[in-house]
Amino acid sequence: MGSALTFAAFWGHSAAGFLYAALAIWVFHQYGGRSRQRLAMIAALALTAFWGIATIIGGSSSTLASTGETLRNLGWLGFLFALLQNGEGNEHPRTIRMLYGALLLALLMQPFIDFVLLSLVPDSALASAAAAKTVQMLRMIFAIGAIVLVHNLYTVSAPEARWGISLPMAALAATWMYDLNLYTIGYLSGSWPGEFIAMRGFIMTLLVPVFALATRRNSSWRLRLSRSVTFQSVSLLAIGAYLLVMVLLATALQLVGGSYVRMAQITLIFAMSLAAMLIVPSGKFRAWLNVVIAKNFFQHRYDYRAEWMRFAETIGFPSDAAPFHERVVKSLADIFDSPAGLLLTRDNESRLVLQARWNWPTADIPTYAGNSQTVPFFEQTGHIVLMDSVRDGADDKVDERAIPQWLYEETRAWAIIPLVHFGRLAGIAVLAKPPIKRGLDWEDLDMMRVVGRQLASYLAEATSQEALTENRQFEQFNRRFAFVMHDIKNLVSQLSILARNAEKHADKPAFQADMIETLQNSVGKMNDLLARLSQHSQTRHSAIEPIDVEKTVSSVIHGKRLIYPIETDFSPDMFAMADAGRVETILNHLVQNAIDATEDGTPIRISVSRQDDWVAIRVSDKGSGMTESFVANQLFKPFESTKSGGFGIGAYEARALAQSLGGQLHVDSRIGKGTRMTLLLPVAQRPTDIDEIDKAA
Repeated sequence: MGSALTFAAFWGHSAAGFLYAALAIWVFHQYGGRSRQRLAMIAALALTAFWGIATIIGGSSSTLASTGETLRNLGWLGFLFALLQNGEGNEHPRTIRMLYGALLLALLMQPFIDFVLLSLVPDSALASAAAAKTVQMLRMIFAIGAIVLVHNLYTVSAPEARWGISLPMAALAATWMYDLNLYTIGYLSGSWPGEFIAMRGFIMTLLVPVFALATRRNSSWRLRLSRSVTFQSVSLLAIGAYLLVMVLLATALQLVGGSYVRMAQITLIFAMSLAAMLIVPSGKFRAWLNVVIAKNFFQHRYDYRAEWMRFAETIGFPSDAAPFHERVVKSLADIFDSPAGLLLTRDNESRLVLQARWNWPTADIPTYAGNSQTVPFFEQTGHIVLMDSVRDGADDKVDERAIPQWLYEETRAWAIIPLVHFGRLAGIAVLAKPPIKRGLDWEDLDMMRVVGRQLASYLAEATSQEALTENRQFEQFNRRFAFVMHDIKNLVSQLSILARNAEKHADKPAFQADMIETLQNSVGKMNDLLARLSQHSQTRHSAIEPIDVEKTVSSVIHGKRLIYPIETDFSPDMFAMADAGRVETILNHLVQNAIDATEDGTPIRISVSRQDDWVAIRVSDKGSGMTESFVANQLFKPFESTKSGGFGIGAYEARALAQSLGGQLHVDSRIGKGTRMTLLLPVAQRPTDIDEIDKAA
């Protein structure tokens, strides 16, 4: 290095050694050994100071400086270990040792290579170069692992502890990030980057205030280990170990030498890389790794929070368009790493039938998937059945007669989980064998029971919802049927009067023509009414537009003139904003009610006039009339009627249709004097197309 870089390296490392030593002494006097974490930090600060002094004494490329760096990293790794031990890590000492053991091994391999390997071949330039490359690779692996470890530990720390550990975590991340860049450049370029080495001391000096502020923060420094961190850390360490083995084998081949050493190294690296690409993406390998981690790293097999969130996501917020019952199977299969599943539910006769299958198209299931003992056995016992144990005769709690024959023959069938809701079997889930064969322990069984009860409640709710939907369909049908029957009753009354009049006027040609027209009109209306009963019929009204009120009222009178005498009084040019079809339905109800209420043959009267901003259509009769109480409390209620055999929904439907048009229906009635029903419709301007037709005429 040049004189400027040598100057920077000397004073930078000198400042680092002095300041870290001073900070270690200050923390010791200020806090002493109050906690394991404080002692670990004091030790790490002291070892960092030793690294700075060792670099000044021996030089940045000396064995003494390399040893000091290893001790520095060892000190900060111990600090992270102490942080984790303060949380839930002390419940899993074997887990902690295994997680940190690989990084510790990478650290200890560095002095081993520096001292042992070089002492075996002291005068070999090839051995020195190979050792330097290996140490660089080890330091790169350690830096990567340490950075990921810092990130993971921070993300899984308790929220209230992050404020206290954020500063030391940031400082350590900066330290190892700088080291990673240094050794990566050196490894790729084949020479040490002098500028990076010279500035290393100053970088560490700049981090002293960060560590000082970190010691001032009062925090419990509580961390908790999560399964995601463990899986990522184990995966990272496995990759690091794999790379380390690859480097060591390649270095060993280079030391052995020979004419084909380069070819052997390339073949080794290619073969190991190809093996990694084939093994790592394998689902079976990941399942095996998950099982190993769950068995050896954690007190419990399942991360209950993560499993429950995934379960809720699958059931409640499906990312695909899978039907509900398929999601039920998938949510259960995902928890136990099952690749496929079946769902059997009860039909109306309490027989088990296939409801859904997930990733299991080859399962041969009969129409009735259970036998006479299946439902009673699972409903009474709630026993979870492991099919391999049943086939081997190892499960003495199972009534073998309750297991249908097709399950014995289906080799993929693994576990049968009854879904019981309030003592009633809602269904049975059958899971396929997971990629890694395993039995069921107490934790698996508890998990299956809890999830099974939850799924049973979802199935019961879905069944109730289906029943409610069916009841609503019947309710809609009954509602349509009631209105249709009321209209049919009106048609029957109309035809009855027509039949009576036919006895008197059947010989008159004019009456015969009108009677035929009336019968044809009645048949058409009956067919329309029958169509309205169809479940595919959708009640659709025409759009509201200006209509000729006189023309609409006249069409209603035309159908009634053979039945009963009607008097009319129309004001000219009356137009209203309405739907002619709905207006005709309303008037048919009102006119028929007026006819039914008048027994002495007195004519009913229909008038049309302007009333403020309304067109008023009045239907008046001299019939029996209604009491004020009946008009106020019963007239417009469905199924309330004063007529013998009446349905009591004509007035209710008439008012509902009037309101749908933006109109009103008023009643004025007196006992013994008759009734006047007034339909008010919004007035409309005379349409221009009618004026054009009149001019053309």
